[in-house]
Amino acid sequence: MKVDVLLGLQWGDEGKGKVVDVLTPHYDVVARFQGGPNAGHTLEFEGQKYVLRSIPSGIFQGDKVNIIGNGVVLDPSLFKAEAEALEASGHALKERLHISKKAHLIMPTHRVLDAAYEAAKGKSKVGTTGKGIGPTYTDKVSRNGLRVGDILNNFEEKYAAAKERHDAILKSLNYEYDITELEKEWMAGIEYLKTFHLVDSEHEINNLLKAGKSVLCEGAQGTMLDVDFGSYPFVTSSNTICAGACSGLGVGPNKIGEVFGIMKAYCTRVGAGPFPTELFDETGKTIRDLGHEYGAVTGRERRCGWIDLVALKYAIMVNGVTQLIMMKSDVLDGFETIKACVAYKMNGEEIDYFPFDIKEGDIEPVYVEMPGWKTDMTKFTSENEFPEEFNAYIDFLETQLETPIKIISIGPDRDQTIVRYND
Repeated sequence: MKVDVLLGLQWGDEGKGKVVDVLTPHYDVVARFQGGPNAGHTLEFEGQKYVLRSIPSGIFQGDKVNIIGNGVVLDPSLFKAEAEALEASGHALKERLHISKKAHLIMPTHRVLDAAYEAAKGKSKVGTTGKGIGPTYTDKVSRNGLRVGDILNNFEEKYAAAKERHDAILKSLNYEYDITELEKEWMAGIEYLKTFHLVDSEHEINNLLKAGKSVLCEGAQGTMLDVDFGSYPFVTSSNTICAGACSGLGVGPNKIGEVFGIMKAYCTRVGAGPFPTELFDETGKTIRDLGHEYGAVTGRERRCGWIDLVALKYAIMVNGVTQLIMMKSDVLDGFETIKACVAYKMNGEEIDYFPFDIKEGDIEPVYVEMPGWKTDMTKFTSENEFPEEFNAYIDFLETQLETPIKIISIGPDRDQTIVRYND
């Protein structure tokens, strides 16, 4: 068996949680392979809305194994709050959720360091969520990290040493803080973590594959936030691309099967950083309002713009995407005209590839305009109901991106999902 990978192709917030929930019935296992509680996956079904931060989106399917992989960074206090809320709503976790011993822990001082580093950057700040993600990954690659497995052996000693090192850094930054309450909640989270299955996830996943089980790997954030291939330095601290599934779960490249790339019918971004197709006019505000474009974790307004096919082609290439999934098509239902960016003008030259650097102000998008469909599609149940103009939009995107669009979302609910059978 091979693992299938599902990931975002833009700057995150593409709707991955809903798609995982829709696809989960076809899989035995769902595994998160990177990111942390800065990534909120929103799911809506049966009149309820859920936001998952660290827990895989397959948790709502009772007979599935859900794995938090070694590439994830985990905040015990936030995990406890998230898990207990799910348990209170009737979703049993203890028998469904397994956590890698090699996943790194976000400490209270990591969150303080996050705030201190952002404050020190001034106008050059990245716009992090303040959840301590960056400092945790920094400790990981500098070989100073604290891992989930450490809570089982000499934990107090290891925690004290890591905290002392952070205290010294914060003292050098002259940053005042008090983590008394935060630390109390964090330690309660550590005890709660001990009640779960803590596993060697790389062995577990490979043994499940040998046993013929199907695995769906769930990514967080989006390709354009990848630490290597995104719009650096305005990126996250992990590999959000398909290759991250290998290193974040311990599966070989030859085990990768289908790669599902998720995109919105338009484009959004949260926080600082370049965004070539961003709209600052009434159209951008309308997209934000219609799409309810506010961060699932932070509540921050998302910057909105037309779809960027230059960035999408790049994302499809670096991920090896085999099929596309388009979300929030219904948000564009009322527009007279739809635009798509097909190239950039950079220093007077038109280019059709994603360059080394896309500083804000240096890039001018080149658009193709198409007629809108002016049709409410939210009640549709089949692609046969799609208006001619929407079909033309799909055909245009598939031609430009050279990849089939297999699933289209026309609303937030699980049932508002149309699987296309046309090739």
